[in-house]
Amino acid sequence: MTGTPLVRHADRAALPRVAELAAQHADYERAAPPVEDLAARLAGLLFDTPAPRLRCLVAEAPDGEVVGYATCASGLSTWDGREYLHMDCLFLAPGHRGLGLGPLLVDAVVAEARRLGLAQVQWQTPARNERAVRFYDRLGARAQQKLRYSFPVGEAGT
Repeated sequence: MTGTPLVRHADRAALPRVAELAAQHADYERAAPPVEDLAARLAGLLFDTPAPRLRCLVAEAPDGEVVGYATCASGLSTWDGREYLHMDCLFLAPGHRGLGLGPLLVDAVVAEARRLGLAQVQWQTPARNERAVRFYDRLGARAQQKLRYSFPVGEAGT
């Protein structure tokens, strides 16, 4: 990669590409694909609300192509009695991994946490995603072994 990559907050124009990357991310993690109208839903969460909770950062290659993203929102820790920033997703398109964009995205998420006055960032990755585990370990993050559960209760507004 020649030139300088950039990490910035997503704008509306980047959301269709973020939705494409989210579909690649879901496939990579062997998960169900995102909803068809993901870009519109993200726009609602990021721009069409007076106090957005979601944040979306995008990684741009030197040519301006959006090649990765990270999303995060504040969460609450009962045991710490304070908020933290939960990084829900971090993904780089194949061919753009190992080029320094991942650490730039993580740094931007950490900077977002600092800007919000939060002292910690938390996230998860499947244990089978060995490449991500090595990446996060190299950054100095500490892993905790847990299982993640979800329980469908129906969607609001449907």
